[in-house]
Amino acid sequence: MFTAAPQHLFTVRDLLRFAVSRFSEAKLFFGHGNGSAWDEAAYLVLHSLHLPLQQLEPFLDARLLPEEIARTLALIEARVTTRKPAAYLTQEAWLGPYRFYVDERVIVPRSFIAELLPTALEPWIEYPELVHRALDLCTGSGCLAILLAEHYPDAEVDAVDLSEDALAVAAINVRDYGLEQRVRLLPSDLFGAVEGESYDLIISNPPYVDAPSVAALPQEYLHEPELALGSGEDGLDITRIIIETASQYLNPHGVLVVEIGHNRAVLEPQYPELEFTWLDTSSGDGFVFLLTREQLLEAGF
Repeated sequence: MFTAAPQHLFTVRDLLRFAVSRFSEAKLFFGHGNGSAWDEAAYLVLHSLHLPLQQLEPFLDARLLPEEIARTLALIEARVTTRKPAAYLTQEAWLGPYRFYVDERVIVPRSFIAELLPTALEPWIEYPELVHRALDLCTGSGCLAILLAEHYPDAEVDAVDLSEDALAVAAINVRDYGLEQRVRLLPSDLFGAVEGESYDLIISNPPYVDAPSVAALPQEYLHEPELALGSGEDGLDITRIIIETASQYLNPHGVLVVEIGHNRAVLEPQYPELEFTWLDTSSGDGFVFLLTREQLLEAGF
């Protein structure tokens, strides 16, 4: 195992440079919140030193204590040798300004839906106060359910997941945000536990990686629960169930929002009777679709 010589590292800038070189040399994959070796290095160094994550510049030339250097080098080396996503090493993940506890019982949060709530849905949901009940399918860490509660202050939120382990992590996050009275966590295979319920808004970031892509995933992804990644040969088994069932659980004028990754070209030909609305995200307009209850009923679902 590579060992750094701490006597040659003195400042935050030194550690950043070392980390970027180390990560690049190791050919790490970055797909869990940070997009490059630099972003990952900055996050891990600032986290290890208990410094504000958005304020790197003022601290670049600060000289560090030996124990701070040793702690940060250990974290850098763990990222290289274990190939674990940084979120598992720090036990936190961020969606915008929102921090969530994570560990290897849940997938690392990285949903485009987070950036769409609530303003991108305003053409269909005119005021946040109109959402009284919301459902998050495949909630994982509970992050999207919490964002629903934060952005729709009058909403009661149901959050379901097939994994009891994931729900245990979600419970930590719900408690951290003080939302125990508004977010209900339910073990369920999709709609099974909410029979007879109806919602103004249903969202889902389900497993959607197709089988060939699952087989070729970088090592970082293999630390995540397999249940949370793949969904059949084309990645859309769960998405099809949601599309063909959701109208039964939506109120009049209710809205369904689902993330499906890079599967738009596969999904649309399967449902020619549906006019999907593809929402604009930071990576383009082909990753998250919206359908209304009325559209689903008109298409026979």
